[in-house]
Formats: sequence, structure tokens, C-alpha cells
Amino acid sequence: QGIIEKLDYIKELGCNAIWINPCFLSPFGDAGYDVADYCRVAPRYGTNEDLKRVFEEAHKRDMHVLLDLVPGHTSVEHPWFKESMKADRNEFTDRYVWTNNVWEAPEGMGSLRGISERDGACAINFFSNQPALNYGFYQPDPEKPWQQSFDDEGPQATLAAMEDVMRFWLNMGCDGFRVDMASSLVKNDTKNKKYTCKIWRNIRDMLDVEYPEAALIAEWNGPRMSLKNGFDMDFYLEWGGNGYSWLMRNYEGTMDSNPHNIGKAYFCKNSGTGIDKFLDEYLPTYKATHKDGLWCFITCNHDTIRPSAGLTVEELRLAYATLFTLPGAPFVYYGDEIGMRYLPLPTKEGGYFRTGSRTPMQWDDSANHGFSTADAKDIYLPVDTAEDAPTVAAQADDPASLLNSVKSLLAFRHAHKDLNSDAPFKVLYAPKAKDDYRPFVWQRGDLICAVNPAGVSIELPLELAEDLKIQYTIGQAEIVNDTLSLGAQSFVILG
Repeated sequence: QGIIEKLDYIKELGCNAIWINPCFLSPFGDAGYDVADYCRVAPRYGTNEDLKRVFEEAHKRDMHVLLDLVPGHTSVEHPWFKESMKADRNEFTDRYVWTNNVWEAPEGMGSLRGISERDGACAINFFSNQPALNYGFYQPDPEKPWQQSFDDEGPQATLAAMEDVMRFWLNMGCDGFRVDMASSLVKNDTKNKKYTCKIWRNIRDMLDVEYPEAALIAEWNGPRMSLKNGFDMDFYLEWGGNGYSWLMRNYEGTMDSNPHNIGKAYFCKNSGTGIDKFLDEYLPTYKATHKDGLWCFITCNHDTIRPSAGLTVEELRLAYATLFTLPGAPFVYYGDEIGMRYLPLPTKEGGYFRTGSRTPMQWDDSANHGFSTADAKDIYLPVDTAEDAPTVAAQADDPASLLNSVKSLLAFRHAHKDLNSDAPFKVLYAPKAKDDYRPFVWQRGDLICAVNPAGVSIELPLELAEDLKIQYTIGQAEIVNDTLSLGAQSFVILG
């Protein structure tokens, strides 16, 4: 019901789709990524009928809803797992990856053992409450008969069951799925995930026949594999030191709730970092995959420290302007549009360092910032209690607010087909960083975008067409004698 009540806000923000983290029945040992029933909404969120209404109300607003599919593992409380633990063979005996002896752990994987009637150890995917579903092994070891191949009956039954889960929600009105740990299915797979890719091609073939409009988005950060094997989109994820990390973060301490050594990212005013840290990784991959699908930028997600931990509001504005005008469908993590802060907090439901990025949305200055009227000690996590804690209400009527910058940027994107997700893209100017000279200029269709994250004004040696005009600006920008001049911390779109 809470999502339904805020659909108009999300629509007005400029978003036309919503990805919802797992909302299924779960003991919440990993914030819902430990599913106990794929086809039942967790009572804390509502009912299946409530979720169906989310789909219906979103569709009335020409919006789409993506659910979070967790195909690689379940909770230990899932009925499939409870049946698989029984000593007597049944239809779920091979639904998970079990060894044939409780004393034999699956090599290279954690395991659960000593908890079942059956003699064996069960592989886990991540936390110890997440037994790994069985999609088979690449080149099973003949000396380990419990390792089944992708084509064996057990793995094929697992695949069929997951396809039925997808059918269940698509029949109810869901528009597609963001897929958790999409590359993790077949164990000991090749470097290029040959057999896991085969699974996703099979699923895509099913969807193309039965649900041709359904979208698949991968948590993979491997577009050369994902986009060529059934996925429409893949997330460019925060991996320390990768191209995406250099844009907004690249600080240390992300695993211990204490980000430090910040200020090195490209959008940090005084970092001295050049855009090459990003482009050296991004460009070759984009060129190899852009005809297959979208490699999408996210402002943040539930696994990542919020960008406001290392960027000021002015720096966030420039970062978002860039992400929203590069190729792909950008994703705005709730609260990033107002600059919600990362709050170092004790772990909650398997969050650990990630917990501080999962605090309630901050709407106004009422109790719990408008998230809930319950006592503060009873809500999921505490809200930001600082006097200047960002809220929607405080920024809604301020033309200079981050919220209104996001709205205007997304409105501009929607109004110009040259900023469509798959519109042409070309780098026009990206010099190596020198002193405070760190501009980046790119072309989308007939539009030219330029950003200067540094704290000094610059001039760009570009040959500009005579009829180019400034269409959108952040900070100061002007064209003088066919030369583009960008003020300190500025962004411009020419067209």
C-alpha cells in the first residue's frame, strides 16, 4: 500500500519503472534474499492481491514494475529444502547441491551439514541460511557422483520450477525481473559462464514465446555474457577500483561501515582524477555490447554505500547529470534524489555494512520523517536525525534543490529522443587529467553533453557547429566565438 500511495511521486520524479527488492515470504536472514515461498508476498508487506494492485496502479500511470528474482538459492525454511533434507528420495532430493556423505564438503563452497536426515552436505551460495539450488556442474567430476550435469533430471527440474515462478508473477501483471546473482547458477562453470548463459538463453526463449514484453535485468556486471544471452539490461556495479567506482566513490572502508580516504572520485571537486579511469573500462565493453542490450548505471543500490558519503550536493548534481545522459536506462536508488545520507548502523537482517544504505525514505519533518507513525524504536531502521536531514518536503519548492535537479534532468531526457537508452553515443573529448583540467564531452545523437567537475573554469578546444545552442545547464556555461567555456563544477547540453 505504501508503494501505491507514492506512485504519483515516483512518476513526477521522472521514473517510468520500479524495481522492488524481494518482497516474498522469508525469515529475512538476508533482507528477503533468502526466499521461503517464491509465490507468496511476505505479510510484513501485504498480500498477493496488494502486489497485484501495485502492478495495476502502475500500469494506469504508464509505469512498469520489476520484481527481484533470486534463482540461485532459497531459505532453509523453503518447503523444497525441507523435503530435500529427508533420507528417502523424493522429487526435491536433487533440487539442491548435496554431497553423498556428511563428511564430504563441496570443494570451493561453504556448506550446511549435520542438520538433515539424509547423509550429505548441502552447498550454500553466500550466507549459511541460503542453500544453493541445483543447476548442475560444468564437467562433473566422475569421482564425485553427486555432481550432476546441467542436462540431468534434477537441474532441469530446478530450471522448470524457476520458470514457473516467473510465469506466476507475469500472469499477475509483473513486467519483468531483476535477477539476483545471475551468473551464479551452474557450479564450476567456465570463465565465460558457458552453461549459466545457456540457462538464460533457454529462459529468454520461453519468455519470447509466452511473454515477449517481459524484461530481464542482470545483477552480473558482465554485459559481454549477459546481454548476448537473454538479458535486456545489466547493471554496472560497484566493484572497488573499476570504472564505475571511479565516478562517484573509490574510497576505502566499504566493508566496515566506515568509508574513508574519500575524495578520489572523478566527480569530487579537488580529486584531480580524470575521466580516463572510467572510460578505459567502459568504452571497450560498450562498443562490444551496445547492439545486444543496455549496460545500465545506478546511482546506488541496496548493496552499495550511498554516493552522498563521498560527494557534496554540487558533486552529486554533476554525477547524476552524467549518468542520466550516458547510454543505458539509469536507475535511481530511492532517496538518492534528495541526497539521503549513508548512516553507519549495526547490522540488520544480514545487512552488515550495507545496512546504512537501507534506512527509511525521508518524506518530511513529521515523526520518522513521514515514513511511519509508529514509535521510532519500532520502525525497521532509524531515519537521519540530523537537523539538516534531507527530505522531499524541504526540497520540493526549492528550484535549486537536488530533488528538482533530478526532476529537470529526467524531464529533459524524456523530452529528447537523442537521450533514449540506445541512442548513438560518441566520446568527443576526454583528455588525460592535468592539474584541474578534467573535462569530459560526449555526443548523443545531435546533442552534445559536457561536464567540468573541477573547481576552476575551463575552455574546450572543440569545433562547434554554428547553430548549436545551450539547452540545459548546471552552473555556468557559454559559447564564445565557437568555443565552449565551462565554469567551475558545471554541466551543459548543447543542441
